[in-house]
Amino acid sequence: MDEILVRGGRKLTGTIAANGSKNAGLPILAATLLADGEYHIKNIPNLSDIRTMIKLLRTIGTEAEFTDHELRITTKKIKNHEAPYELVKIMRASIYALGPLLARCGQAKVSFPGGCALGARPIDYHLEALHKLGVTIQIKHGYIYAKTKGLKGSEIFFENKTVGATANVLMAAVLAEGTTVIENAACEPEISGLAEFLNKMGAQIDGHGTEIITVHGVKELHPADYSLIPDRIEVGTLLVAGAITNGKITVTNCIPQHSGIVLNKLRDIGYTVETQENSITIYNKGKKYPVEISTNPYPAFPTDLQPLFAALLSTIEGKSIINENIFSDRFMYISELQRLGADIKLSGNMISINGGNKLSGAPVMAPDIRAAAALITAALAADGETKISRVYHLDRGYEYFENKLASLGADIERIETDALY
Repeated sequence: MDEILVRGGRKLTGTIAANGSKNAGLPILAATLLADGEYHIKNIPNLSDIRTMIKLLRTIGTEAEFTDHELRITTKKIKNHEAPYELVKIMRASIYALGPLLARCGQAKVSFPGGCALGARPIDYHLEALHKLGVTIQIKHGYIYAKTKGLKGSEIFFENKTVGATANVLMAAVLAEGTTVIENAACEPEISGLAEFLNKMGAQIDGHGTEIITVHGVKELHPADYSLIPDRIEVGTLLVAGAITNGKITVTNCIPQHSGIVLNKLRDIGYTVETQENSITIYNKGKKYPVEISTNPYPAFPTDLQPLFAALLSTIEGKSIINENIFSDRFMYISELQRLGADIKLSGNMISINGGNKLSGAPVMAPDIRAAAALITAALAADGETKISRVYHLDRGYEYFENKLASLGADIERIETDALY
């Protein structure tokens, strides 16, 4: 088990590039199961979740070569239609194999998903939507057994927006007979990225990026090359790291429009945020203010950046409020921030932050991916040393995060330990 050691108090300065989007890459990798041939996917981040998905694809029957942020996948013949528990338990996104396997093979056996413990995240929407497309589903022994004699287009309405189910339906519907209309669809850039990739493969998808997506089924698809969009969550994380240290950093390889509300909140706090076509610069120039944040589906404030802003707002004088409307257990990191001196109180799905207290270093443990980044970010502003354990969570969503921060001037290192957690 590695740990991250941070000695706080240094301003971050300089320029750093964001990686490609993990949340866009995972469904796109699954979508390569839809057609035989060779795919070339660029701007792929080197993350443990990405490597897990590649391992899953190899288990199913693909050949994959991953070098220098580029991935070549060859799908010659799918030799099985199972996403086993051993892989799915560590990465929820393995559920993305369900739609492509049904479209390609007419059957799939997928374990119930795992991943970060953020509260109940049922897959009912996935299963109900696929059933409307003509899929028969049985659940036994911890697995989803799904079969179809032929996918048929249908009208699908999601009671609540869901990125995962929207993606799975897209990947199944592209080879279904007839037209599928998805209402209250997820509008995230990652969904648009998947739709663009599928269209390059020969699919006919309209309306992605809006709440109504129309899929006209086609008889077959072909391989395509694609470059992933930048990771807007990593972009936000790096900007918060610059802000919390009162530094000045520029994040390149990004799409500022994908981070609109995040940039606005940073401006509301009092930071100067400047954007160019593919870069964002942040620095401190004047008084800072508390704010109120509510997480909701895109284009509202992203739940994945909520822990980062909790860390930042702990350093801003005044009372800030964060309402979490996506995941029921997303506040598990609070006790760890409190160990660093943050004054945070939890009430239902809301936290109130009495900011302005100086943070001080302490040993802490990360409960999930974004909490790990938040604790490291808080440590950058804390006096003394902070040791963050369980950073295997961090490696699922951030590529060499400590190296990026070090290149900007942070006193940070990864250390090996024999400790058990």
